[in-house]
Amino acid sequence: MDKQLIFNFKTDISEINVPVKLNNPFGEHVPEISRIAAKEFQKFIALESQKWKYDFRVQKGKMFGVLVVQEKDHAYHYLGTASGKLPGDAKCNKFVPSIFDDSVGDFFINKGMTELTEIGSQIKKTNNPAEIIFLKEKRKKKSIALQQRLFENYRFVNLSGKEKNLLEIFKDSSNGTPPSAAGECAAPKLLQYAIKHQLKPIALTEFWWGNPTKEKEHNVFYPACKNKCRPILEYMLEDTALFIRCIDSLR
Repeated sequence: MDKQLIFNFKTDISEINVPVKLNNPFGEHVPEISRIAAKEFQKFIALESQKWKYDFRVQKGKMFGVLVVQEKDHAYHYLGTASGKLPGDAKCNKFVPSIFDDSVGDFFINKGMTELTEIGSQIKKTNNPAEIIFLKEKRKKKSIALQQRLFENYRFVNLSGKEKNLLEIFKDSSNGTPPSAAGECAAPKLLQYAIKHQLKPIALTEFWWGNPTKEKEHNVFYPACKNKCRPILEYMLEDTALFIRCIDSLR
């Protein structure tokens, strides 16, 4: 376990009523302890984002998340991360990383994206309609194959220690196929790290930070998204019936 990913509470939480079970990620309730963790994490984001040369007040905001965890010594800490990538591909060694390791398969994803870009350049350079049709079809097939391979390499572990990739998880859901960027939201990243490192999940919450959109407002808590996250989280937590068991299973 990477200790630098563990945030220690600066606030005195000794009098806080700690939940006895993990809150429903799709519910509206935000436990007090996760509100405190989120407030502390927001202060960290405000300082850290200065290194990214990105002003969240005027540029596009982003979803972030925190997961309060309990270690084997019974001490409470929290994990934090962002949904998707940071602005300008910035890095932060305190954020829980992506579940997908882009070095896998000899960096197949980077090489694949480069090939797609090259095909796009060829399309712009030619005036031959037949060649354009051929290249667009080639790009489409390559893009689909690359997306499938990417989904195969997003592997999630559940409370029983079993693993499934995105294609397997979504095959059993009403969605059928994973949407683009599935698995990159904050909630599954945080839970995956906690489960893999025997950290007991206590309270989970996500919030929008920065310039608002039509759907999201700055510094407001939001439930986990349903189209991308519900099948993943239900698999990881072994459906809502097992939310109650998730704490005891990691003792």
